Amino acid sequence: MSAAYLGKVLGQQATITVLESPAIPRIGVGEATIPNLHKTFFDFLGIAEEDWMRECNASYKMGVKFVNWRTPGAGEAGPRPHGADTDHYYHCFGQLPNQDNLPLSHYWAAKKLAGTTDESFGYACYREPPVLDAKLAPRRADGTAWTNYAWHFDAQLVADFLKRFATTKQGVVHIEDKMTEAVIDHRGYITALRTEGGRTIEGDLFVDCSGFRGLLINQAMREPFLDMSDHLLNDRAVATAVPHDDEAEGVEPYTSAIAMSSGWTWKIPMLGRFGTGYVYSSRFASQDEATQEFCDMWGLDPETQPLNHVRFRVGRNRRTWVKNCVSVGLSSCFLEPLESTGIYFITATLYQLAKHFPDKRFDQILIDRFNREIETMFDDSRDFLQAHFSIAPRNDTPFWRACKELDLAPDITEKMEMYRVGLAVNMPVADETTYYANLEAEFRNFWTNSNFYCIFAGLDHLPEHALPSLAFRPDAVESAELVFRDIKRQQSALLKELPSTYDCLRRLHGS
Repeated sequence: MSAAYLGKVLGQQATITVLESPAIPRIGVGEATIPNLHKTFFDFLGIAEEDWMRECNASYKMGVKFVNWRTPGAGEAGPRPHGADTDHYYHCFGQLPNQDNLPLSHYWAAKKLAGTTDESFGYACYREPPVLDAKLAPRRADGTAWTNYAWHFDAQLVADFLKRFATTKQGVVHIEDKMTEAVIDHRGYITALRTEGGRTIEGDLFVDCSGFRGLLINQAMREPFLDMSDHLLNDRAVATAVPHDDEAEGVEPYTSAIAMSSGWTWKIPMLGRFGTGYVYSSRFASQDEATQEFCDMWGLDPETQPLNHVRFRVGRNRRTWVKNCVSVGLSSCFLEPLESTGIYFITATLYQLAKHFPDKRFDQILIDRFNREIETMFDDSRDFLQAHFSIAPRNDTPFWRACKELDLAPDITEKMEMYRVGLAVNMPVADETTYYANLEAEFRNFWTNSNFYCIFAGLDHLPEHALPSLAFRPDAVESAELVFRDIKRQQSALLKELPSTYDCLRRLHGS
């Protein structure tokens, strides 16, 4: 991703070399994304969605379905008996409507607190939830999109696709060899990399994509990594792929996040299979215990099922960019996979690097401003994820009880207080309906009022009272009822007209 993005930014004015060791496997666990990926990355590269989706076994994702985060019990692989699958809510990617310059969430909260509606926030305020329940597609039969969506894909295939693109279309040099040493000059700058094969690769700017090892940023530049396990407890995962009968069962156009005794399990549907993994805390479950719980849920034999065990660090480097070394992806920062922030961090970091790109003087003001942007991006996302666990009603196991005892950062504490008294938690710079057209606003203020309301209200965490000013705006409240009714009308129409996700993907990929 870094080579392809910088290849577009710099064109033929720079030589870009990728050094990749064939002996070190890609981590390849995360296969879910967020809606801005195409606009901020593939559109920027000039790659059509249909082209890269076909190459990468990609599917659609319109949101995240949270299952069992409010009530105790073991994780469940399939739907519960009819009428019993009540402990779920959606984090929707659709746009939250505004009415009279206020997000619809305020009007829903007023109705909920007044006892005039029993409908959940997601089903009342978004078109998407009934469509997700029915496993329908984010595109109509004629191919036009009707909502925001992201993607599920095979991470290994995406890496291979981008390697072909960067080397054949952009002239990126790809070297398969293993780094043995970073050559450092008297200023503390990297001047070259030495390899196992006897190469010396010189350069001006070095981008560290070496994953959790941080070979350049942490080991060569000795930049400290700030551990943040006091905010998020999960530090391990066990993952696998499971075959799936798409024709019989359909393809879910969402990621599932299923609560477990010591963490949660993801389910990422693609054609013919789904990727899944149990993200857990090693403080509360051993590898064997987590593996058994995970396999029990899916009916797998831990002795024969191919399993990928991953250890990850939670936190960020004190500085993402040091002298002439920039860390991207896992070498820079990582939160656990909830809300698919990993690939978002990559694209946001590359966007900021292009915005602050240096010449050989490496002016410190560029580096400092870049580092502040990344720090804000990471800390805001860390706080948003921690809130999921902190306010979840579950307290049936030591893990879920411990999540309630962790300290919250001042910024998220303030947002929760704003929510408590009925204010918008974090409005975007632009209007909700135009927000996704503004890259700068999106990267600077990524988690909006819509995101917070989906999670807080989904977990039955409501404001203490409605927005006070609504008491003085009866006309706006009355007009909001028309919006709620229109959402219901649109939901019914979409259920009748949309193709299934399975049928849509068959047409895209070929039968």
